[in-house]
Amino acid sequence: MGHRGQRLARRVDGQANRLYLDPLFRGAYPEDVLAHYRERGVETPPVHDGDLSVISAPVDFLGVNYYFRHSVRDAPEDGPSQMPFSDLNARTIVPHAAEKTAMGWPVDPEGLTRILVRIKEEYADMPVYVTENGRAVHDYVDPEGGVDDEERVSYLDAHFRAARVAMERGVDLRGYMVWSLLDNFEWAEGYSKRFGIVFVDYGTGKRIPKASARWYAQVIRNNGPED
Repeated sequence: MGHRGQRLARRVDGQANRLYLDPLFRGAYPEDVLAHYRERGVETPPVHDGDLSVISAPVDFLGVNYYFRHSVRDAPEDGPSQMPFSDLNARTIVPHAAEKTAMGWPVDPEGLTRILVRIKEEYADMPVYVTENGRAVHDYVDPEGGVDDEERVSYLDAHFRAARVAMERGVDLRGYMVWSLLDNFEWAEGYSKRFGIVFVDYGTGKRIPKASARWYAQVIRNNGPED
């Protein structure tokens, strides 16, 4: 990655990560992020005396939601305003060779290891929980009445192993919440995307444990994926 690409990645990282982690753990907002908006005439929210002391008060743990890693490239200043990071002159791209979920998100378990280790090394060596991780699959009930979501099993297995690598590198990971137990209303996507390890027939309310639910039960019994 060249210097221009590094600067672009840092801008996006600033908005997506450092804007929240810096005040929480360092008691200050990242100056480069604030400067970017000031240069564009955007008024940043006022910070009053005492605000940052409250924001940076010690916490018992940090929750991390992770689904995929953003890859970005330059975008024109007059690009579509609804695109993620368009106010940073950046747009997200999905590598052509990447496996994709039903949301079109790339599958990238190594990114989970990197963000967990980064938090430990750059911010705080403290208890961490993965508060959301999972994937949408085009689930359906087969003629035998089951739901075979092997793509979700593969996804979760890879991300559990990525989390274990982070633990081997010293991350104090205390828990891992799979999104989600049940298929449910997914914000702007409504009921069109299924993340659950239990299938919900929205017409009748019937619930069918998917292959991933049986796999996950075995992981719990083993206290980890099988080697």
